[in-house]
Amino acid sequence: MTNEEIERSLTRTDRDSPDFPKLIFKKFGEAIEKYELVQPGDRIAVCISGGKDSMLMAKLFQLHQRHSAVKYDLRFLVMDPGYSPDNLRRIMDNAELLELPVEVFETDIFDSVNNARRNPCFLCSKMRRGHLYNRAQEIGCNKIALGHHFDDVIETILMSMIYGGQVESMLPKVRSANFTGMELIRPLYLVRERDILEWCGFCGLKFLRCACRMTENTSEQERSSTRFRVKKLIAELARDNPQVEMNIFNSVQKIKLNKIMSYKDKTGVHSFLDGYDE
Repeated sequence: MTNEEIERSLTRTDRDSPDFPKLIFKKFGEAIEKYELVQPGDRIAVCISGGKDSMLMAKLFQLHQRHSAVKYDLRFLVMDPGYSPDNLRRIMDNAELLELPVEVFETDIFDSVNNARRNPCFLCSKMRRGHLYNRAQEIGCNKIALGHHFDDVIETILMSMIYGGQVESMLPKVRSANFTGMELIRPLYLVRERDILEWCGFCGLKFLRCACRMTENTSEQERSSTRFRVKKLIAELARDNPQVEMNIFNSVQKIKLNKIMSYKDKTGVHSFLDGYDE
């Protein structure tokens, strides 16, 4: 497909067009409006890893900016943490096809985490985000956009409960604690991963998966990962109850504090026993 055909696949509304592309664009815009992710005058660093999610996010942002009444600027950042020449070439080829004016900057993250004995993926993710914030701030951006989607959100909710012993969600936006004036936004927050995969197949596009040296030649690590196990669990539950995924998502939006044993906020921990006898 050409870039023009790919853009039409995302914005067409005629009867012959599949429903999933226009729903992706609609959900993208809905998240931006609902969670107030974009403000006039924003300068947003769209962070592209080379995977399907971040590449689609970049394309959707380009289309949204073109049609939006809100005026804001975009910079398309590709951080090279130490990709192989073939993987970096694939990113650049896809960016060229999608007509995304990417800016590449290099880091040595893969070298830094290559010998890590514990939690190399966590360390890699943390270092990536720090470099992205830093680079975005250097070029005058006030926000970075990451490609986390709906399925990432519900998986995180369940993971925090099962493995972290707490109720915690991946928020659609969050202010940086370490980079003053910077904010992280997630405009794919309402987009389903299955729709992203279907769009990739429809357009015949192939993107990177994890390009880390430890995983680029095998999927064994993914199959044994905590997130993969939770993803599989949700899929199994959803086969019997199609509402499972939305129920998980809604569970952190409809919390009744009077039904919670305890909760923590900026003032401390509050128990259901507080004022129970009053």
